[in-house]
Amino acid sequence: MPTPSKLRITALSAFSALALAGCDAGGGGASGDAVAKVTAPAGQKWSEVASATQDGVVIGNPDAPLKLVEFASPTCSHCATFSVEGSSALKSEFVDSGQVSVEIRPFMLNAIDLVVASIVNCAGPERFMPLLDNVYATQADMIAGVQSADQTAANAAMQLPEAQRFPALARALKLDTFFAARGVPAAEIDRCLADPAAVNRWQESTERNQTAFEITGTPTFVLNGEVMTGAGTWEAVRDGLRAAGAR
Repeated sequence: MPTPSKLRITALSAFSALALAGCDAGGGGASGDAVAKVTAPAGQKWSEVASATQDGVVIGNPDAPLKLVEFASPTCSHCATFSVEGSSALKSEFVDSGQVSVEIRPFMLNAIDLVVASIVNCAGPERFMPLLDNVYATQADMIAGVQSADQTAANAAMQLPEAQRFPALARALKLDTFFAARGVPAAEIDRCLADPAAVNRWQESTERNQTAFEITGTPTFVLNGEVMTGAGTWEAVRDGLRAAGAR
């Protein structure tokens, strides 16, 4: 995995190949008695209840006894596989029951992650997870666009002042058109990426959480504060949640 502290200065060091060596099956679990199901507020599903957190977005019952955190890189292929295979079932089987809340904390492996996380977050808490799920479902298209982009223009973007750097990078890597096709206007993308604090928060979050949880790859899952060892797949996470009482 690229060292997060190097992201700002070596953001495109593996641009042509979009190296994803940092992706890895993270992940163990907890065990406990069955926890009670909780009905969502009238007219809502718990999976539709979303709010921003310090490090991402959480959906579900705020008082859910089982709190699952996923550290995920937008460019990580294993994260995409988990989303495609498990996101829908995770929401319908565990979040909508009120037993589990799920927080996504974007984890940065490269400058592309910084741009994507910032754009997805700017769409707002309610759109954050649906938009990220769409990114994962079409990740191959996103990466193909990035790889076909002009590397010279992308490298030049990284030399610009911070307020200009990431809007220019999004354009150079064709991420502006990728997200425009998903309902995020170009003006909104520019506004979000022109705020250095909004972009750099993901760098700080990645460094802090990597230290706190000793994260070595993505996706990594944390259940009630403990890393789920070996739970890098949907089946493993599902089994871990069931063992912890979501059944």
